Amino acid sequence: MKPIFIAATVALALSLAHGSARAEDIRQERVHFQPGATSATIEGRITGRQTIDYVLGTRQGQSMNVSMTTDNNANYFNILAPGESEVAMFNGSTADNQFEGVLPKSGDYKVRVYLMRSAARRNEIANYRLEMSIAAADTKPAADADDAAGSTMKLPTR
Repeated sequence: MKPIFIAATVALALSLAHGSARAEDIRQERVHFQPGATSATIEGRITGRQTIDYVLGTRQGQSMNVSMTTDNNANYFNILAPGESEVAMFNGSTADNQFEGVLPKSGDYKVRVYLMRSAARRNEIANYRLEMSIAAADTKPAADADDAAGSTMKLPTR
């Protein structure tokens, strides 16, 4: 009985390890906006277990908007905060591949494009269009922000 338990444990560990993308298996591409532009659009294609990180350099307080359209309903993106390699601050599979938010810290954010594990195992293909925009941090004086419709009443950080 003990050898069966050990074999099952090893098989489970191997399947879990194989299911997640290892850092060396993730292709990284730095996103550069054209001079004066605040957005970029990338059209791409992934197959199977392929994973791509699109890296955006940002500053704390900037607004980021990312949306993706795809021809495969198992194709999603996550957003990872600066310094993070595994845990996503946003998971596209639970939010219809649409993110909009104010960035909590400066650094390189990763927009990770992938296929869900079941689709990756079947070596499915996904063609996608990823739209990313970064708006300047809010620099309005606090008095102006209070007068704005829908104000969050947050003071700008400097």
